[in-house]
Amino acid sequence: MDPNVKLVAEEGDVLDDPEQYRRLVGKFNYLTFTRPDIAFPVSVVRQFLPSPWTPHWDVVIRVLRYLKKAPRRGLVYASHGHGRVEGFSDVDWAGSPVDRRSTTGYYVFMGGNLVSWKSKK
Repeated sequence: MDPNVKLVAEEGDVLDDPEQYRRLVGKFNYLTFTRPDIAFPVSVVRQFLPSPWTPHWDVVIRVLRYLKKAPRRGLVYASHGHGRVEGFSDVDWAGSPVDRRSTTGYYVFMGGNLVSWKSKK
């Protein structure tokens, strides 16, 4: 997902079948446990579960296309020859155009392997 695209509610057309949107986003939600590369777009489209519109569906389709093109990009744990613990964090201050709330997140690596991550609005 393009990080510069800001999705808002009630833009575009209302989806004919919002249940299909909800089922697909729910499946993506479980997939983020082993695919943190899709965690950001899934967290964005999850905000619009009550009333999805066509731009939200377009993002869901884009995530599906990405998953189809990158089927083996899950978490892999390997020995990197060290036991360092490294952490990284980032924040987007008031980045949501809808409610002006911030988004923050962090990643923790142990021995070069991703062991914990979180993103929160």
